[in-house]
Amino acid sequence: MWFKNLHIYRLPAPWNFSPEQMEEALQSQAFTPASSNELLRQGWDSPRGNGKLVHVVNKQMLMMLGTEKKLLPSSVINQVAKAKAAELEEQQGFPPGKKAMKELKERVADELLPRAFSIRGNVWTWIDPVNGWLVVDAASPSKADDVIKLLLKAVDKLPLESLRVQRSPVAVMTGWLESDEAPYNFTIDQDTELRATGESKAAVRYVKHSLDPEDIRRHIANGKQCTRLAMTWNSRISLVLTEQLAVKGIKPLDVIKENETITYSDDERFDNDVMLMTGELAKMLTDLVEALGGEAKA
Repeated sequence: MWFKNLHIYRLPAPWNFSPEQMEEALQSQAFTPASSNELLRQGWDSPRGNGKLVHVVNKQMLMMLGTEKKLLPSSVINQVAKAKAAELEEQQGFPPGKKAMKELKERVADELLPRAFSIRGNVWTWIDPVNGWLVVDAASPSKADDVIKLLLKAVDKLPLESLRVQRSPVAVMTGWLESDEAPYNFTIDQDTELRATGESKAAVRYVKHSLDPEDIRRHIANGKQCTRLAMTWNSRISLVLTEQLAVKGIKPLDVIKENETITYSDDERFDNDVMLMTGELAKMLTDLVEALGGEAKA
C-alpha cells in the first residue's frame, strides 16, 4: 500500500509516544457503525481488521480514520416534501407557508434517513516518531482536517504543527522553472500550472507536455507564477507539489516493482510495502524541505 496524497505535519523528533500509548488514546474515538438516525459517523478503525487501531512496522505507526455517511440527496427530500405539500394543500385549501415547508422537509429527512444507503470511506495516517513526521493521505484539505480534529480529541496535548518552510513554494517552483533547473535529487516532469496573480486569474496548464524554457519564461514575465509542479524524486517517486505545500499524485517507480517480484503472504506484503513506503517518503520529505529553504522556526 502506498499513500497517494500527502498533507504534512510536524511532531518533535524523536517523539517519545509509544504505539501502546497511541492505541489507548485512540480507543476513546474508536469507530462504531452509524445508528439508523445518524447521517455521519467517524472514528478510528483497525488498519488490518484485527481490532488494533495502530499498526506498527519498524517503529512507524499506521492508523485509519473510518467514515460512514448516509446518502440522502436533497433532490429526494425535496421531491417527497413536494408531494406531501400537495396533499396538505388539498386538505387545508391553501399551500403550506415557508416555515411549514421547512418543517415538512425536516420531517421527511428524518423519515427517510433510516432507509438511506450508507457508504464507507477510510483516510490513512502515518506517524514517523523517529523523524517527526505526521502525514495524512487525503485528497482534500477538509478530509485531512477531519483526521487532525479527531486526533487532537484523542491525544491530550498533542505537540502537532503544520509543516512550515523558509521559502514560498510558489516562488521556489517559479524559480525552478525560470532557471530550468531542479533542486538536488529532483527532476522536473511534464505537468505544471502557472497562474496570474492579478485580477485576470489567467492560467495555463501543461499536461504530459514538454516544458519549453522560453515558453515558460514568457508566461512568468507576463506575471504568472507556478502553483503546481510535477517532479520525480531520486528516480524513485513521482509527485506533484502544490502551492499549499501539499504533495499529490504520489507514484512509486522502480522501488515498488522490486518489492512485487518477491512472493509474500498478504500480511508480509503489507508490512514490506509500509516499510518501503515510509522509508522512501521520509527521505523524500527531508529533501523537499531542504529544497524549499529548510524549516521555518517559530
